[in-house]
Amino acid sequence: MATESSLEQVVRPAALKPAPHGEWLESIRQQVASLRFGVIQIVVHEGRVVQIDRTEKIRVEPKN
Repeated sequence: MATESSLEQVVRPAALKPAPHGEWLESIRQQVASLRFGVIQIVVHEGRVVQIDRTEKIRVEPKN
């Protein structure tokens, strides 16, 4: 059974570092702020944010 530290090494090798905060972080903030219902998905390749996907849901209120 793998320990937590050995599992962490498998999932995130030391060679890969988190992407630095940059324009993508501000873009995500803007997307979240303007979204009422939906999903923001962040795609990361080799520790760098390469794509931001937004899926918006529009809720229709039933008339009573």
